[in-house]
Amino acid sequence: MITKKEEYFKKDLTQRLNKLLTEANKTVSDMTGLRQNFPDPTDRATLESDRNFELRIRDRERRLIGKIRDAMDRLENGTYGICESCGEGISEQRLKARPVTTLCINCKKKQENEEKLKGL
Repeated sequence: MITKKEEYFKKDLTQRLNKLLTEANKTVSDMTGLRQNFPDPTDRATLESDRNFELRIRDRERRLIGKIRDAMDRLENGTYGICESCGEGISEQRLKARPVTTLCINCKKKQENEEKLKGL
């Protein structure tokens, strides 16, 4: 990839990472800051359900943060945009849609088809 594209993806990945980290910090402060005590069991159950949902979202985002950091490492070492399976370049369209991807569209389709056959 040329330098301008690398700069674009580095900026995009950095913005995504910062947004996720901000949300994670906000969640931590929100959950530790307020101690709500609801006398009604239904209200308590709703609060717990909402908190569990929020934590599941943050767990998914935590994994995405790891993928973003891996993508930034690949940018630094010059392997960003190269398919880990076939070694071909990953299209710029695919990288814009999914900047953390490590597989070209053909290899990703192949992987998904194999997973379907295995029943995963």
